Amino acid sequence: MAIGVFDSGVGGLSVHHALVRRLPSADFIYLADQAMTPYGGRSGEEIVSLTRAGCERLFDEGCDLVVLACNTAASVALRRLQQTWLPGYRRDRGRPLNVLGIIVPTIEAATGLPWTQETERLGDRDRGDKIERLDVLGIFCTPATAASRVYEIEIDKRRADVAVFSEACPTLARDIEAGAPEADLRADVEAHVRALTRRIGRPPDRAILGCTHYEITADLFRAALPAGTPLIHQPGATAEAIALYLERHGEYAAGSGGARRFLTTGRPGAQNGLIERFWGGPLTFDAA
Repeated sequence: MAIGVFDSGVGGLSVHHALVRRLPSADFIYLADQAMTPYGGRSGEEIVSLTRAGCERLFDEGCDLVVLACNTAASVALRRLQQTWLPGYRRDRGRPLNVLGIIVPTIEAATGLPWTQETERLGDRDRGDKIERLDVLGIFCTPATAASRVYEIEIDKRRADVAVFSEACPTLARDIEAGAPEADLRADVEAHVRALTRRIGRPPDRAILGCTHYEITADLFRAALPAGTPLIHQPGATAEAIALYLERHGEYAAGSGGARRFLTTGRPGAQNGLIERFWGGPLTFDAA
């Protein structure tokens, strides 16, 4: 058995890299839906359908647990799949199966609260407590993630003192996927940082790179934001959350041989140079 990692493209490799470091003996199968990338501009129904197909493929490959290493898929499709598709599919397959995402660990890292704690925001509102200073959190993400408002909604439930502003970046994931020149990526990142700063009226106090592709260019975001602006890194938070989940749920077998497989619905073979530099060496995908 193995852990499946799914993304619309190569951005999820940032999460996969962190998972491999955290769980070095586990077996992993990574699936990139490069034939249909990017997801960020697609309709909700398309995203749900494509995400379900990716999960089914990974379950067919022997995975018990699939991690959606894609903010768009996790924010738009995960809850619906967990509630309306997975229970019946699990019964039909006759074995424990589950799909988890990266939104929950990210929100836990951003708020400093467990996912189950939604009462702090409501309690502050009921008591009429005065908020001395707002913590302004910027979210750089795809249009679909921004439209879902998942970060605004879920963080508002938990923290009255955190104001969330999302900045949709329509072409950035696509350009990273295609291996665009660094100068072009830098200009795009800087433009979105300026746009968010203008909308807020000042730079954010902290930022989330709310698309796993963006983690590959985290250095460009650090350079564009004011020096010292903390970035909440989704890969590390997700890897730690998955490790703890596996400790609590022994029914999901992660394997123990340290196997690594990389599959794509797109063109198999080597990936672009930007991805190889991030991964630390050549990376070849087999046809899914």
